[in-house]
Amino acid sequence: MIFSSLLFLFWFMPVFFLIYYLVPMRAKNFVLLVGSMVFYGWGEPKYLILLVISILVNYLAGLLIHRFRGRADRIILICALVFDIGMLFFFKYINFFIENINTLTGSSMAEVDITLPLGISFYTFQIMSYVIDLYRGKVEVERSVINLGTYLCMFPQLIAGPIVVYSDVSAALKGRKISVSAIEEGLCTFTLGLGSKVLIANNAGELWRELEKTGYENISAPLAWLGMLAFTLQIYFDFNGYSMMAIGLGKMLGFEFPKNFDLPYISSSITEYWRRWHMTLSGWFRDYLYIPLGGNRRGKARVIFNLFIVWFVTGFWHGADWNFILWGLYFFVLLMIERAGFCRILERRKIFAHVYSLLAIGFGWMLFAITDLRQLAVYLGRLFTGGVSGSEPYYLRNYFAVMLLGCLLSSGLGNRLYDRIRKRNGVTAVMLTGILILSVAFLADASYNPFLYFRF
Repeated sequence: MIFSSLLFLFWFMPVFFLIYYLVPMRAKNFVLLVGSMVFYGWGEPKYLILLVISILVNYLAGLLIHRFRGRADRIILICALVFDIGMLFFFKYINFFIENINTLTGSSMAEVDITLPLGISFYTFQIMSYVIDLYRGKVEVERSVINLGTYLCMFPQLIAGPIVVYSDVSAALKGRKISVSAIEEGLCTFTLGLGSKVLIANNAGELWRELEKTGYENISAPLAWLGMLAFTLQIYFDFNGYSMMAIGLGKMLGFEFPKNFDLPYISSSITEYWRRWHMTLSGWFRDYLYIPLGGNRRGKARVIFNLFIVWFVTGFWHGADWNFILWGLYFFVLLMIERAGFCRILERRKIFAHVYSLLAIGFGWMLFAITDLRQLAVYLGRLFTGGVSGSEPYYLRNYFAVMLLGCLLSSGLGNRLYDRIRKRNGVTAVMLTGILILSVAFLADASYNPFLYFRF
């Protein structure tokens, strides 16, 4: 089940929140846990057992870390992390390694017949944050398995984030206030996220899908550039829209989830871009990988090595394929160039800095989007040698409006307009109602409603 579906909007959401608001505070976590299990299990009931096992193993590990503090707590932490990472490795990466071993050695090991459980990359990182922070003494042990299960399975951020570390919500798990103003604010944020996903991301994605069907070798240079823009807008409004819906739902439940995006496409460097894009993932890698590796405390060579590991893992975390590894290392190289002094040039030439950043981001998204490296080479070649086909007016006529709207909103214009009118309740209500009606109409009529981060 996804947020941008009629099933969620008109069945799950009203029924769940009606029950959630009616039960007393002491029962809300249980209702949220059961509701989240229903939400997750609707699409993949067989993988519910993985969630249950993850809860129980890490709950027990937490109790044991607390019980044997200063004695065997490190061993217990390592065992918990081996289990968590092992589950992720098996379901996400085992066939990648089998395929590459077969290629390198000429062997014929059979691949494992499994599908990737939804959200496993996200909820694995979340539960790891609990046991690591407990070992570090940053959080108290959670003695209620219901509370820990609620933290891990909470449906707003279960499948695609934002990545919420345990310390962000530990206090709210034990007691929270749900006000009418928070519910209203949450509904507004959810509706804006829904509009971003359905009205912009889905329509931009239609253009990218048409080019895929046409075949990269058959598209012209203008269409290749238009396609790169389309995917760049699609993935931002798709993921940011989903994050906004998650944050809005969290507010309606009484939780404050961290912000995940901050207008990343206005960045004037790749360094700034990664402070604005998927901020909860960047924060997780900083706190749980980069700093434990030594951060920037052990000399320049070690910093470069640490950043190489972080960006290799960042790419590999996104997908079990070589293009994702190349995508991570591509940004590692750009960040190293900027750290070497290029950032000082960018600071003095603002227009050049923005153009450079947008082009670097766009080329990066092509690495991300096209998993077949041969097809990737074809597409990148068409950007510069594709000529003109004559079909460009058709695509411009059909997609100009959504491309322009996406560019304007990703520049921050939408945020400024919303900030101006949000105090005028009547105007805000009309605007949000219009967005909701249009989104529902598109969902009822359209067959194309993907969520790109489901496969990660």
